[in-house]
Amino acid sequence: TSPFAWLRTRFYYLLIRLYFDHEFSIEEFTRGAKQAFSVVSKLLSQRKLDLLEELVSAEVLQVLKEKISLLPDSHRDALAADIDAIMYTTEGDVRIYYDDDGRKFVSILMCFWYLNGANLPDEVPGEAKVFQIVFGDENTKEKKHLLTANYE
Repeated sequence: TSPFAWLRTRFYYLLIRLYFDHEFSIEEFTRGAKQAFSVVSKLLSQRKLDLLEELVSAEVLQVLKEKISLLPDSHRDALAADIDAIMYTTEGDVRIYYDDDGRKFVSILMCFWYLNGANLPDEVPGEAKVFQIVFGDENTKEKKHLLTANYE
């Protein structure tokens, strides 16, 4: 990230500690976000949306129901991220905002890069890139894709 973005996020972390949670730690938050990402992504891939009711808002759940039903099985399988398959995690954007009732909220966008063995096509339309990694020798090849996910 740029030095300005890095400085900006550190300033927001200070504000979070001062006004929301005096014990806030981005390292601890990231560990929890990885666990949450793994759980939610697996439930999405298995279409167990009823188990997400306590984890996401009703509005988001409705959108997820519509979007998941349109995905082919291979793309739905690619949503699942085992916590051990997460290769890299970083925060994307941090925001503090107020709603109409004056309540304060913190929003942290987390970006995850993870390996997944879903049977995805080698070529995808548009500007998306699919990175493939092959493990093993000639007899025991295992192809995995390096995928990205952004969760807020």
